[in-house]
Amino acid sequence: MISGAFGSQKTNSLMGEYSSLLADAVLRQRTRAAEQTARLEAELANKVKSEFISNMSHELRTPLNTVIGFSKILAEQDQRQVQNEEVVEYANLIHDAAVHLLTVINDILDISKIQSGRYTLEASELDVKEILQAQIEEMRNEATAAQIDLIENFAGEIPAIRGDRSKLDQAFANILSNAVKFTRPGGQVKIEAARVNGDAVAIFIRDTGIGMTPDELEIAKQPFGQVDGSRTRWREGTGLGLPIAKSLVELHGGELEIRSQKDVGTEVVILLPSRHHVSTAQARDTVL
Repeated sequence: MISGAFGSQKTNSLMGEYSSLLADAVLRQRTRAAEQTARLEAELANKVKSEFISNMSHELRTPLNTVIGFSKILAEQDQRQVQNEEVVEYANLIHDAAVHLLTVINDILDISKIQSGRYTLEASELDVKEILQAQIEEMRNEATAAQIDLIENFAGEIPAIRGDRSKLDQAFANILSNAVKFTRPGGQVKIEAARVNGDAVAIFIRDTGIGMTPDELEIAKQPFGQVDGSRTRWREGTGLGLPIAKSLVELHGGELEIRSQKDVGTEVVILLPSRHHVSTAQARDTVL
């Protein structure tokens, strides 16, 4: 009996030591995994910020060089004997460069205010369909020039929501601009909207553009993220359009989801709730 009791105690002691060692090993493994994840996230953040600063240098210098160069020509008009048609052309180039600069600066200020929690909404009752149609018309000339079809489909009556008109204008403009920008000639951008689950509104913006891999999509979602950080990227931009749009939608209590497939296209789903809350997955099931 004594031998049996002693053996049982020894077994329990060994099991206790084994459990303790196993727990320590699991804890060490989890700690290492957490440290590795944190290190990778920090490296990605540093890479994204470095690429952003590099891209911003390009985005700012290019229009500034345009402004400086052509304004100098205009200032020396008498010496250079610049023709009237050239004056108008140079003035337009300076104007376009200045507008681009203002857009870049506004994007940086917007993301800064959003991240610091200083962005406020001035809410009123809004017609989502009217806002979308206005932004579609704003993009019409650019899309036509790029040989891209803009197709709209609004299913039934779209309920009004409460929100900030200027902020939703900005969010929709950013998404539509991206869709057109990254769709090659002959492609299309389709905009759909419908009532879902009572008074919520689901908006779908789909393009047949270049699309993104899962890794590229994660970068595109991040503030300061540029999927292509090279100087040879085929479209210019700050890389802040999607993060700003997502933040503005979320400020309205909404959701923004992005799905993309490389060389197939990208789909952006926006859900703007009124009195009911539904997920983007429910919205897709209702509309499609």
